[in-house]
Amino acid sequence: MVTDTIADYLTRVRNANSAGHRVVEIPSSKVKKEITKILFDQGYILSYKFEEDKVQGSIKIALKYDKFTKDPVIKKLQRVSKPGLRKYTGADNLPRVLNGLGIAIVSTSHGVMTSKQAKNENVGGEVLCYVY
Repeated sequence: MVTDTIADYLTRVRNANSAGHRVVEIPSSKVKKEITKILFDQGYILSYKFEEDKVQGSIKIALKYDKFTKDPVIKKLQRVSKPGLRKYTGADNLPRVLNGLGIAIVSTSHGVMTSKQAKNENVGGEVLCYVY
């Protein structure tokens, strides 16, 4: 039984990335779907597909690699807020990852979004993870 489903999601993507897999399949949830959409919009993954065939459904993610060096586009996925220690931040203290080159994914009252979007909407929330 997995207690932290977001950490499981990030670990599956991280492991598939380091193993050089093209596609990774992950059990679905609403938060995971929103994180996947953000990763696609920011250009960290090639494509995704939501499959609702089972009770829970699944997400298939096509990972993105550099054309020439074959290195993964996602260098690091880091879980910030954990079930044992939640990390909340206000709209004025939202984190900048790699001085603006990476993204922080934040769960707000307006939905799951990047820290830049949250700053524009002037809302804070729980910092889920860093991606760069």
